[in-house]
Amino acid sequence: MSASPDEVRARFDRLKAREPILQVRGLCKTVPAKDGERTILNDVNFTTHRREFLCVVGPSGCGKSTLIRTIAGLEEASGGEILVAGQPVHGPGPDRAMVFQGYTLFPWLTVLGNVMFGLRMADKPKEEAAREARQWLDLVGLEPYADAYPHTLSGGMKQRVAIARALAIQPRILLMDEPFSALDARTRARMQAYLVDIWRKIDVTIVFITHDLDEAVLLADRILVLKTGPGEVVDLMEVPALRPAAGRTLDDPALRATLERLEGFIHAHETVVDDEPVTPVVRLASVAEEVD
Repeated sequence: MSASPDEVRARFDRLKAREPILQVRGLCKTVPAKDGERTILNDVNFTTHRREFLCVVGPSGCGKSTLIRTIAGLEEASGGEILVAGQPVHGPGPDRAMVFQGYTLFPWLTVLGNVMFGLRMADKPKEEAAREARQWLDLVGLEPYADAYPHTLSGGMKQRVAIARALAIQPRILLMDEPFSALDARTRARMQAYLVDIWRKIDVTIVFITHDLDEAVLLADRILVLKTGPGEVVDLMEVPALRPAAGRTLDDPALRATLERLEGFIHAHETVVDDEPVTPVVRLASVAEEVD
């Protein structure tokens, strides 16, 4: 929605006053190559605050997926450090959950069984895990499909189950690696609206990888821009709009200008490179913590 510069500035002052949840300091990632090694990420630095929605964009090969996998603990950094709530990351942990581009549901489990999976791995009793899982399915609008199997669901529904499964373990950070890129435009728009609605209701910080610049402008509080050769931070842009994101439109001159600025960054740094290797369980925000 349209907002004055003073309103936008006040919103970001409030955001930056919140607790830092994710701190990436001097992050480097190298991989073996024919001539020795190749640098994927070089000296990446940024901080994300509690309940922030951060999008990460950049041209193909800039290391977006490597960055989010390293934050998730699925890949090891070659240098620098990653802190979640002040604690260093040394592998996967329950403070972070990941939603991938592909539909990574277990086909032999029902929708309910998929959402229960992480809870059962955390040794929750079966009945308690089922009760909590149903609450998360209700949050994403899929409780009526609890007994269905993944192959009977549409692509958008599968991703909603994946989001519910990720959120069921109540992570501090939800990591999303181009989760809607395989969906058609109409379903993608619905999924964006679902995600924003869910994010507004729970206490979670989102780091969202996308190649779609429109999507980044419509969803994010801030946008981290990476360049290739190697992947380095070009800018960390504030999106000049107020919440709710569902009210945003690219007809807004300020958002259109942000999109054009992003396009300029991407085109300026495009490089041809190889492919990149019963008690509620929802943590509701208090009124004082309402998302701007």
